[in-house]
Amino acid sequence: MTRVLVIVNDIESQPGLLTQWMVSENIEFDLRIGGVSRLPAPSALSAYDGLIMLGGGYMPDETDRAPWLESEAQLSRHALETDLPQFGICLGGQLIAHVIGGDVRARTGAPEKGYTWIDMTEEATQDPVFSAVGTRAAFVESHVDRIVDLPPEATLLATSAACRFQAFRLGNAWGTQFHPESSGRNIRNWDAKKLQELGFDKDTLLKEAEEWGEDSQREAKALLTAFLDVVRNRHE
Repeated sequence: MTRVLVIVNDIESQPGLLTQWMVSENIEFDLRIGGVSRLPAPSALSAYDGLIMLGGGYMPDETDRAPWLESEAQLSRHALETDLPQFGICLGGQLIAHVIGGDVRARTGAPEKGYTWIDMTEEATQDPVFSAVGTRAAFVESHVDRIVDLPPEATLLATSAACRFQAFRLGNAWGTQFHPESSGRNIRNWDAKKLQELGFDKDTLLKEAEEWGEDSQREAKALLTAFLDVVRNRHE
């Protein structure tokens, strides 16, 4: 059976719909929680067919607050070196960008919260993962930090009005700033006061979730299922 290592970096950024989709795709997953579970050594990745790293309220090099991120970066680096498929979401995507020499900065640019329209690049239409979604789709965003530059060998796959680097690829590594595993259920749990401080109204975000959530979930499932297909077929 296909087996994937999934790393949770923050209790508020859980796998969400991803677990449901992995079960429906007959994907076995080993869930590790940063700061709670011990992460496997890079050499142990030989027992897995893929790696998924989730979001969290840290910078990718903030090992003083989140010491496991050093081990996670080593896993990401080893996956790159061995061509193991990996998918990083929000912090996970920023961590991949950091590992490959990109520039990730804290509290930079306009924050993005709630469903946000993401535009795919022309290169996305030829990508084995991002070609599964339409040229424009709404996905959940929740970030104040962002990638501001990528090395030239990385391919930009998606962008938004407020954030240029929404998704990228290098080899068998994909990273996103948005959250394809999230839904309106996540937004319902957000703190209205904190949202207001960032310039967002929770009621408006929930209304948009009702309007766009169903279409977004369909696109998100197609995207992550396409990645799971890459994982499943890597030995063929």
